[in-house]
Amino acid sequence: EDPSSSSSTQNSGAPELPGFYYDPEKNRYFRLLPGHNNHNPLTKDSIQHKAMECKRLRLLEEEEKQNQKTTRAGLNSSVLLQKRQLGLLSSTSYCRLVHELKVNSMQRRKIEIHSPDSSVAGTNNFKIIVADVACERIFTVNDVEHGGCKYGIINLSGLGKESLTVEMYDNLYFTNRKVNSVCWASLTHPDSHFFLTHSSKLCLMGIAETPGCASLLPASLFSSTNPGDQPGMLCSFKISTAWSCAWCLNPQADNCFSTGLTRRVLVTNVVTGHRQTFGTSSDVLAQQFATQTPVLYNGCRSGEIFSIDVRQRNRKGQSWKATRLFHGSAVTSIHLMEAEHYLMAADMAGKIKLWDLRTAKCVKQYKGHHNEYALLPLHVNEEEGLLIAVGQDCYTRIWSLQDAHLLRTIPSPHPSSKDAIPSVVFSSRLGGSRGVPGLLMAVKQDLYHFSYN
Repeated sequence: EDPSSSSSTQNSGAPELPGFYYDPEKNRYFRLLPGHNNHNPLTKDSIQHKAMECKRLRLLEEEEKQNQKTTRAGLNSSVLLQKRQLGLLSSTSYCRLVHELKVNSMQRRKIEIHSPDSSVAGTNNFKIIVADVACERIFTVNDVEHGGCKYGIINLSGLGKESLTVEMYDNLYFTNRKVNSVCWASLTHPDSHFFLTHSSKLCLMGIAETPGCASLLPASLFSSTNPGDQPGMLCSFKISTAWSCAWCLNPQADNCFSTGLTRRVLVTNVVTGHRQTFGTSSDVLAQQFATQTPVLYNGCRSGEIFSIDVRQRNRKGQSWKATRLFHGSAVTSIHLMEAEHYLMAADMAGKIKLWDLRTAKCVKQYKGHHNEYALLPLHVNEEEGLLIAVGQDCYTRIWSLQDAHLLRTIPSPHPSSKDAIPSVVFSSRLGGSRGVPGLLMAVKQDLYHFSYN
């Protein structure tokens, strides 16, 4: 049973009666009062929330007792090894299935966060965490109690197998604007092995509020080696309401970033300031540049996904649209696969689809995701064949990329609420090339590590 399912009477076997709630424990019906602003505990929302909380606590208890079971019948390490030795499994299939076993055995451990300024450590709720390519550091956006957001960088080098401690460096200022999207960027073509070694590495943020802006912040502002430097933005571009952002890594559109705005796409060269505008019929909620070609993929509130070749000049109308795909609801996240023949997309109906860009057809669907109106990201790890997504119900779900099988559903350590949706990062090398594998989960003021056994 999907933990996100509500406590409807279909699950209890009793018929559903309009205006009544069936309590399976007391084996009787209770009348529901309409509306949400009364003190009667028997409202539909309160009943569903209570049932969800009971399921969450039950799943947490099962995880603590290490009662996790593999979702594939007969799948265990000894069977896999035997099939591999007999030549019944290829190296690729063997590695993929081993990763599935590791995902099912991950155990949650809380991470201790240290900060040079002890007064700010653990005082603000995490909203967004984004890892760099090498997964040595994560950029964080935290909500401030009196409104606005604060930025920081967490160094994962101390994330060892024995001790779980990380260093967090906060910026000395905060913004009263709402941060809507974040991505790492570079003024030179990045190399994943040296991604964090250059002082020119930057964080690009699309901030959604009027008046909006896109800001480039040097990562050196968050270093403990220069605490005396005055914080400041490298540059800031005033724009209208921004829903998404993306940095281009293709040399044919060097030093360019894109922002998804209300009914238009704005591509800007950060060095020259040159701008290209592409009008759309809907708000652009998700973006990603291709690496092999200077092509930008966009996901819209209307459910449309289209691509733009940024080498062409602005045109009137929408004749510049190339690939066009369609979802039945607003597209909240897109991810271009490594070979750039496939595109993963999620929408506000909770549907996750894998599209073949060559045929413009959906080839796989990943079921179980929950979303109604939130901008929730997708996390794809092709090396280990995994797809991770956090639902609006605060459950983190992990699928197999190969056959769209739901491998695990992880409950949040905190009660579900709109302001407690976890933000996650998954990698086999958390902390660098010699780092530890697993899942990082930031929720409320806490950071957790789900490590491979």
